[in-house]
Amino acid sequence: MNKIELKEFLDAKVVQYNHPKFLESDPIQIPHRFSKKEDIEISAFLTATIAWGNRKSIINNANRMMELLDNSPYDFVLNHQESDLDKLAGFVHRTFNAIDFSCFIQSLKNIYVHHDGLEKVFAKQITTDSMQPAISGFKEVFFELPHQSRTTKHVSDPLKGSAAKRINMFLRWMVRDNSTGVDFGLWNTISPALLSCPLDVHSGNVARKLKLLKRKQNDAKALAELDKSLRKLDPKDPVKYDFALFGLGVFEKF
Repeated sequence: MNKIELKEFLDAKVVQYNHPKFLESDPIQIPHRFSKKEDIEISAFLTATIAWGNRKSIINNANRMMELLDNSPYDFVLNHQESDLDKLAGFVHRTFNAIDFSCFIQSLKNIYVHHDGLEKVFAKQITTDSMQPAISGFKEVFFELPHQSRTTKHVSDPLKGSAAKRINMFLRWMVRDNSTGVDFGLWNTISPALLSCPLDVHSGNVARKLKLLKRKQNDAKALAELDKSLRKLDPKDPVKYDFALFGLGVFEKF
């Protein structure tokens, strides 16, 4: 395929997969249960944090998280007492456990009380034409309270070589427009042009087959290479192609 054919092919796949039907099997369905901005943000952030492994398990455990937060995540984050965190004991998703969950709740409270919320923290960290350095800056703010070192692995740092798949996915959810009813378009202080594709096994393999990516590891360098390729196809909204790459990999075994 030449560049024009590739763009036409991928644009058609975006239309096919960037559709409300996508919600039926995707963890993004969890924040779609809420209507308040902060509830959507917090439920999306926590869901994205545990978004690795079996998608059915991710959805089940994200639902469990919301139940433990009384299905009012913002109210719980803002108004919880230390004793309220006891109810999180026993929660586990792979290596993310109750210690991590409690730390995340306390860090989120700090962000909403002292930093004006998640959107402001990310927006303040933007220094380049990519969100990757901003993600690294966000991690510093997120862990400014005392915490166990084990929990830091659950927020990736692109400046240390990570593709930061889960945070890039969270940012896609928050920033991309909601015209198709999939992403939310809640954050208008960040441009979709700055976003990076949530790079995982599926999107990486498809990108390599389509010659959008040469690097073999799914790391920060591969993400920068994929960014460059996708921004040539659509500089204003490069991450719309996440739907095409993911859909081709997961549903079509491309």
